[in-house]
Amino acid sequence: QVQLVESGGGLVQAGGSLRLSCAASGGTFSRYAMGWFRQAPGKEREFVATASWIGGSTYYADSVKGRFTISRDNAKNTLYLQMNSLELEDTAVYYCAARIGYISYHFGDYDYRGQGTQVTVSS
Repeated sequence: QVQLVESGGGLVQAGGSLRLSCAASGGTFSRYAMGWFRQAPGKEREFVATASWIGGSTYYADSVKGRFTISRDNAKNTLYLQMNSLELEDTAVYYCAARIGYISYHFGDYDYRGQGTQVTVSS
């Protein structure tokens, strides 16, 4: 059983930066495709970014492309999301997720999910 714990959320002004971390335990982290998703108040959960378990491929939602960077440190069993140029619309609870196999843009395809970390962007 894989456990995922997100951290690094908080309150930041628009234009600022945050780095989220997702610490994984209980599995072979390097063999999981990993993803970040978010859910804003009153909205459905949406895809943010994903990283493959092999080859280093990454994919982003259009809304964050060029501002967010997903990365993973397999030696530390940790997934990151560097968020720059934050906008009010980035306010949400951010979740990391892991799945065996290939990447997916759908939260429901992931086998393991974290509890989330709140990111609030203020004007």
